[in-house]
Amino acid sequence: MAQTSAETLKTTPLYEQHIAAGGRMVPFGGYSLPVQYASGIMAEHKWTREHAGLFDVSHMGPSFLELTAKTGDADADHAAIAAIIEPLICGDIASLKPGQIRYTLLLNAEGGAMDDLMVARSPLYPGALYIVVNAGTKDADFAHIAQAAGDRAKLTRADDKALLALQGPEAIDVLSALLPGVVELGFMQYGPFDWNGQTLIISRSGYTGEDGFEISAPADIATAFWDTLLADDRVKPVGPGARDSLRLEAGLPLYGHDLNETISPTEAALNFAVSKRRREAADFPGARAFSRNSPAI
Repeated sequence: MAQTSAETLKTTPLYEQHIAAGGRMVPFGGYSLPVQYASGIMAEHKWTREHAGLFDVSHMGPSFLELTAKTGDADADHAAIAAIIEPLICGDIASLKPGQIRYTLLLNAEGGAMDDLMVARSPLYPGALYIVVNAGTKDADFAHIAQAAGDRAKLTRADDKALLALQGPEAIDVLSALLPGVVELGFMQYGPFDWNGQTLIISRSGYTGEDGFEISAPADIATAFWDTLLADDRVKPVGPGARDSLRLEAGLPLYGHDLNETISPTEAALNFAVSKRRREAADFPGARAFSRNSPAI
Protein backbone atom coordinates (compact mmCIF):
# COMPACT_ATOMS: atom_id res chain seq x y z
CA MET A 1 0.00 0.00 0.00
CA ALA A 2 1.38 3.39 -0.96
CA GLN A 3 2.61 5.47 1.93
CA THR A 4 1.11 8.93 2.39
CA SER A 5 2.98 11.89 3.82
CA ALA A 6 2.25 12.65 7.46
CA GLU A 7 0.82 16.06 6.52
CA THR A 8 -2.01 14.51 4.49
CA LEU A 9 -2.92 11.57 6.74
CA LYS A 10 -6.46 11.44 8.06
CA THR A 11 -7.24 10.40 11.63
CA THR A 12 -10.10 8.33 12.98
CA PRO A 13 -12.34 9.34 15.91
CA LEU A 14 -10.23 6.97 18.06
CA TYR A 15 -6.83 8.55 17.29
CA GLU A 16 -6.28 9.90 20.83
CA GLN A 17 -7.16 6.52 22.33
CA HIS A 18 -4.43 4.90 20.24
CA ILE A 19 -1.84 7.47 21.28
CA ALA A 20 -2.75 7.09 24.96
CA ALA A 21 -2.49 3.28 24.65
CA GLY A 22 1.01 3.50 23.15
CA GLY A 23 0.04 2.56 19.62
CA ARG A 24 2.84 2.78 17.04
CA MET A 25 1.20 5.01 14.47
CA VAL A 26 1.90 4.43 10.77
CA PRO A 27 0.29 5.44 7.46
CA PHE A 28 -2.39 2.93 6.46
CA GLY A 29 -4.87 3.50 3.66
CA GLY A 30 -4.42 7.26 3.94
CA TYR A 31 -4.99 7.24 7.72
CA SER A 32 -2.75 7.28 10.76
CA LEU A 33 -3.40 3.97 12.51
CA PRO A 34 -1.60 1.91 15.18
CA VAL A 35 0.15 -0.97 13.41
CA GLN A 36 0.66 -2.47 16.87
CA TYR A 37 0.63 -1.69 20.57
CA ALA A 38 3.32 -2.35 23.17
CA SER A 39 2.71 -6.11 23.40
CA GLY A 40 3.54 -6.59 19.70
CA ILE A 41 1.88 -8.21 16.69
CA MET A 42 2.41 -11.83 17.75
CA ALA A 43 0.87 -11.29 21.18
CA GLU A 44 -2.06 -9.39 19.67
CA HIS A 45 -2.60 -12.17 17.13
CA LYS A 46 -2.66 -14.86 19.85
CA TRP A 47 -4.92 -12.77 22.11
CA THR A 48 -7.49 -12.46 19.33
CA ARG A 49 -7.40 -16.20 18.68
CA GLU A 50 -7.88 -16.96 22.39
CA HIS A 51 -9.95 -14.05 23.78
CA ALA A 52 -11.21 -10.85 22.10
CA GLY A 53 -9.26 -8.31 20.06
CA LEU A 54 -10.58 -4.80 19.48
CA PHE A 55 -9.66 -3.14 16.17
CA ASP A 56 -10.19 0.37 14.85
CA VAL A 57 -11.26 -0.09 11.22
CA SER A 58 -12.75 3.39 10.81
CA HIS A 59 -10.67 3.87 7.67
CA MET A 60 -13.02 1.50 5.83
CA GLY A 61 -15.90 2.70 3.65
CA PRO A 62 -19.37 2.10 5.08
CA SER A 63 -22.26 3.63 3.14
CA PHE A 64 -25.99 3.39 2.44
CA LEU A 65 -27.63 3.07 -0.95
CA GLU A 66 -31.35 3.95 -0.91
CA LEU A 67 -34.04 4.22 -3.57
CA THR A 68 -35.15 7.76 -4.30
CA ALA A 69 -38.69 6.68 -5.18
CA LYS A 70 -40.17 3.87 -3.10
CA THR A 71 -43.44 2.07 -3.75
CA GLY A 72 -44.10 1.01 -0.17
CA ASP A 73 -44.00 -2.65 -1.21
CA ALA A 74 -40.99 -4.06 0.69
CA ASP A 75 -40.24 -6.86 -1.76
CA ALA A 76 -40.64 -4.66 -4.84
CA ASP A 77 -38.43 -1.94 -3.36
CA HIS A 78 -35.75 -4.45 -2.48
CA ALA A 79 -35.89 -5.90 -5.98
CA ALA A 80 -35.46 -2.41 -7.38
CA ILE A 81 -32.40 -1.53 -5.28
CA ALA A 82 -30.88 -4.98 -5.96
CA ALA A 83 -31.30 -4.35 -9.69
CA ILE A 84 -29.18 -1.19 -9.35
CA ILE A 85 -26.20 -2.80 -7.60
CA GLU A 86 -26.20 -6.26 -9.23
CA PRO A 87 -24.90 -5.12 -12.66
CA LEU A 88 -21.71 -3.99 -10.88
CA ILE A 89 -21.04 -7.13 -8.82
CA CYS A 90 -21.22 -10.92 -8.95
CA GLY A 91 -23.35 -11.51 -5.84
CA ASP A 92 -27.04 -12.36 -5.60
CA ILE A 93 -28.47 -9.38 -3.73
CA ALA A 94 -32.08 -9.89 -4.82
CA SER A 95 -32.42 -13.01 -2.64
CA LEU A 96 -31.14 -11.39 0.57
CA LYS A 97 -33.47 -11.51 3.56
CA PRO A 98 -33.80 -8.38 5.74
CA GLY A 99 -30.62 -8.00 7.79
CA GLN A 100 -28.64 -10.51 5.71
CA ILE A 101 -25.12 -9.66 4.44
CA ARG A 102 -23.38 -10.97 1.33
CA TYR A 103 -19.65 -10.88 0.51
CA THR A 104 -19.12 -10.06 -3.16
CA LEU A 105 -16.80 -8.42 -5.68
CA LEU A 106 -17.08 -5.14 -7.55
CA LEU A 107 -15.97 -6.00 -11.09
CA ASN A 108 -14.81 -4.09 -14.14
CA ALA A 109 -16.06 -4.90 -17.65
CA GLU A 110 -13.40 -7.61 -18.08
CA GLY A 111 -14.28 -9.27 -14.78
CA GLY A 112 -11.27 -7.95 -12.87
CA ALA A 113 -11.80 -7.10 -9.20
CA MET A 114 -12.16 -3.39 -8.52
CA ASP A 115 -12.73 -4.23 -4.86
CA ASP A 116 -14.26 -6.80 -2.55
CA LEU A 117 -17.12 -5.59 -0.40
CA MET A 118 -20.04 -6.42 1.84
CA VAL A 119 -23.60 -5.69 0.72
CA ALA A 120 -26.48 -6.05 3.18
CA ARG A 121 -30.25 -5.65 2.99
CA SER A 122 -31.60 -3.22 5.58
CA PRO A 123 -33.67 -4.97 8.25
CA LEU A 124 -35.82 -1.85 8.76
CA TYR A 125 -35.95 0.18 5.56
CA PRO A 126 -37.13 -1.49 2.33
CA GLY A 127 -35.23 -0.32 -0.71
CA ALA A 128 -32.02 0.34 1.22
CA LEU A 129 -28.64 -1.45 1.28
CA TYR A 130 -25.74 -1.15 3.72
CA ILE A 131 -22.47 -1.36 1.77
CA VAL A 132 -18.92 -1.52 3.18
CA VAL A 133 -15.94 -1.17 0.84
CA ASN A 134 -12.17 -1.05 1.39
CA ALA A 135 -10.30 2.03 2.52
CA GLY A 136 -7.87 2.41 -0.36
CA THR A 137 -10.55 2.15 -3.05
CA LYS A 138 -13.53 3.75 -1.36
CA ASP A 139 -13.56 7.04 -3.25
CA ALA A 140 -13.47 5.26 -6.62
CA ASP A 141 -15.99 2.65 -5.44
CA PHE A 142 -18.45 5.24 -4.20
CA ALA A 143 -18.15 7.23 -7.44
CA HIS A 144 -18.69 4.07 -9.52
CA ILE A 145 -21.78 3.02 -7.55
CA ALA A 146 -23.25 6.54 -7.50
CA GLN A 147 -22.77 6.91 -11.25
CA ALA A 148 -24.53 3.60 -11.90
CA ALA A 149 -27.38 4.57 -9.57
CA GLY A 150 -27.94 7.91 -11.26
CA ASP A 151 -31.16 9.49 -10.01
CA ARG A 152 -32.69 6.10 -9.13
CA ALA A 153 -30.93 5.84 -5.76
CA LYS A 154 -28.88 7.99 -3.40
CA LEU A 155 -25.53 6.88 -1.99
CA THR A 156 -24.79 8.29 1.47
CA ARG A 157 -21.27 7.88 2.84
CA ALA A 158 -20.96 6.92 6.51
CA ASP A 159 -17.16 6.94 6.77
CA ASP A 160 -17.28 9.96 9.09
CA LYS A 161 -18.37 7.53 11.82
CA ALA A 162 -16.18 5.13 13.77
CA LEU A 163 -16.06 1.47 12.75
CA LEU A 164 -14.84 -1.00 15.38
CA ALA A 165 -14.21 -4.73 15.04
CA LEU A 166 -14.45 -6.99 18.09
CA GLN A 167 -13.08 -10.40 17.12
CA GLY A 168 -12.33 -13.64 18.91
CA PRO A 169 -13.98 -16.54 20.75
CA GLU A 170 -14.97 -14.33 23.70
CA ALA A 171 -16.35 -11.49 21.57
CA ILE A 172 -19.95 -12.70 21.85
CA ASP A 173 -19.84 -12.85 25.65
CA VAL A 174 -18.22 -9.41 25.88
CA LEU A 175 -20.63 -7.65 23.56
CA SER A 176 -23.77 -9.41 24.77
CA ALA A 177 -23.03 -8.18 28.30
CA LEU A 178 -23.54 -4.65 26.95
CA LEU A 179 -26.10 -5.41 24.23
CA PRO A 180 -27.93 -8.68 24.96
CA GLY A 181 -29.74 -8.65 21.61
CA VAL A 182 -26.56 -9.31 19.62
CA VAL A 183 -26.78 -13.01 20.48
CA GLU A 184 -29.73 -13.19 18.06
CA LEU A 185 -27.53 -12.18 15.11
CA GLY A 186 -26.41 -15.10 12.98
CA PHE A 187 -23.18 -15.04 11.00
CA MET A 188 -23.42 -12.46 8.19
CA GLN A 189 -26.42 -10.68 9.68
CA TYR A 190 -26.68 -7.13 10.97
CA GLY A 191 -29.04 -4.74 12.71
CA PRO A 192 -29.37 -1.53 14.76
CA PHE A 193 -28.86 -1.58 18.53
CA ASP A 194 -29.34 1.13 21.15
CA TRP A 195 -26.47 2.03 23.47
CA ASN A 196 -26.98 4.95 25.87
CA GLY A 197 -29.60 6.46 23.60
CA GLN A 198 -27.48 6.24 20.46
CA THR A 199 -27.83 3.82 17.54
CA LEU A 200 -25.03 1.38 16.76
CA ILE A 201 -25.10 -0.65 13.55
CA ILE A 202 -23.69 -4.08 14.35
CA SER A 203 -22.88 -6.92 11.98
CA ARG A 204 -21.79 -10.41 12.95
CA SER A 205 -18.85 -10.62 10.61
CA GLY A 206 -15.15 -9.85 10.48
CA TYR A 207 -11.79 -10.35 8.88
CA THR A 208 -9.90 -12.65 11.24
CA GLY A 209 -11.46 -16.09 10.82
CA GLU A 210 -12.96 -15.78 14.30
CA ASP A 211 -16.49 -15.16 15.44
CA GLY A 212 -17.00 -11.48 16.04
CA PHE A 213 -18.66 -8.21 15.20
CA GLU A 214 -18.16 -4.99 13.29
CA ILE A 215 -19.73 -1.97 14.97
CA SER A 216 -20.50 1.38 13.32
CA ALA A 217 -20.79 4.09 15.98
CA PRO A 218 -21.38 7.86 15.79
CA ALA A 219 -18.07 9.68 16.15
CA ASP A 220 -19.15 11.50 19.30
CA ILE A 221 -19.66 8.29 21.29
CA ALA A 222 -16.93 6.19 19.69
CA THR A 223 -14.31 6.80 22.37
CA ALA A 224 -16.76 6.03 25.18
CA PHE A 225 -17.81 2.78 23.52
CA TRP A 226 -14.17 1.83 22.79
CA ASP A 227 -13.22 2.49 26.42
CA THR A 228 -16.22 0.53 27.68
CA LEU A 229 -15.19 -2.52 25.66
CA LEU A 230 -11.58 -2.26 26.85
CA ALA A 231 -12.74 -2.11 30.47
CA ASP A 232 -13.51 -5.83 30.09
CA ASP A 233 -10.39 -7.88 30.93
CA ARG A 234 -11.12 -10.21 28.02
CA VAL A 235 -10.53 -7.40 25.50
CA LYS A 236 -7.26 -5.85 24.31
CA PRO A 237 -6.60 -3.39 21.48
CA VAL A 238 -5.13 -4.89 18.32
CA GLY A 239 -3.61 -3.10 15.33
CA PRO A 240 -3.63 -3.69 11.56
CA GLY A 241 -0.38 -5.68 11.83
CA ALA A 242 -2.10 -8.55 13.62
CA ARG A 243 -5.24 -8.05 11.55
CA ASP A 244 -3.11 -8.85 8.50
CA SER A 245 -1.52 -11.94 10.05
CA LEU A 246 -4.92 -13.15 11.25
CA ARG A 247 -6.53 -12.79 7.83
CA LEU A 248 -3.54 -14.51 6.18
CA GLU A 249 -3.85 -17.44 8.56
CA ALA A 250 -7.58 -17.61 7.81
CA GLY A 251 -6.99 -17.47 4.04
CA LEU A 252 -8.85 -14.19 3.54
CA PRO A 253 -7.82 -11.94 0.62
CA LEU A 254 -6.57 -8.36 0.90
CA TYR A 255 -7.43 -5.99 -1.90
CA GLY A 256 -4.29 -4.56 -3.51
CA HIS A 257 -2.32 -7.72 -2.65
CA ASP A 258 -4.39 -10.80 -3.49
CA LEU A 259 -6.92 -8.89 -5.59
CA ASN A 260 -6.71 -6.12 -8.17
CA GLU A 261 -8.31 -5.08 -11.46
CA THR A 262 -6.35 -7.68 -13.42
CA ILE A 263 -7.38 -10.59 -11.19
CA SER A 264 -10.72 -12.35 -11.73
CA PRO A 265 -12.73 -14.22 -9.06
CA THR A 266 -11.42 -17.51 -10.48
CA GLU A 267 -7.79 -16.39 -10.35
CA ALA A 268 -8.28 -15.26 -6.76
CA ALA A 269 -9.90 -18.61 -5.80
CA LEU A 270 -13.09 -16.73 -4.97
CA ASN A 271 -15.56 -18.62 -7.15
CA PHE A 272 -17.81 -18.93 -4.09
CA ALA A 273 -18.36 -15.15 -4.28
CA VAL A 274 -20.09 -15.62 -7.65
CA SER A 275 -23.61 -16.51 -6.57
CA LYS A 276 -25.28 -19.49 -8.27
CA ARG A 277 -28.10 -17.47 -9.83
CA ARG A 278 -25.67 -14.91 -11.26
CA ARG A 279 -23.37 -17.64 -12.57
CA GLU A 280 -26.23 -19.45 -14.29
CA ALA A 281 -27.61 -16.23 -15.77
CA ALA A 282 -24.10 -15.04 -16.76
CA ASP A 283 -25.31 -11.49 -16.06
CA PHE A 284 -22.36 -10.04 -14.14
CA PRO A 285 -19.33 -8.13 -15.50
CA GLY A 286 -16.81 -10.51 -17.07
CA ALA A 287 -19.22 -13.46 -16.98
CA ARG A 288 -18.04 -14.88 -20.32
CA ALA A 289 -14.42 -14.98 -19.16
CA PHE A 290 -15.50 -16.52 -15.85
CA SER A 291 -17.42 -19.33 -17.55
CA ARG A 292 -14.39 -20.13 -19.74
CA ASN A 293 -11.87 -20.16 -16.91
CA SER A 294 -13.71 -21.48 -13.88
CA PRO A 295 -13.59 -25.18 -13.01
CA ALA A 296 -16.76 -27.23 -13.17
CA ILE A 297 -18.58 -26.86 -9.86
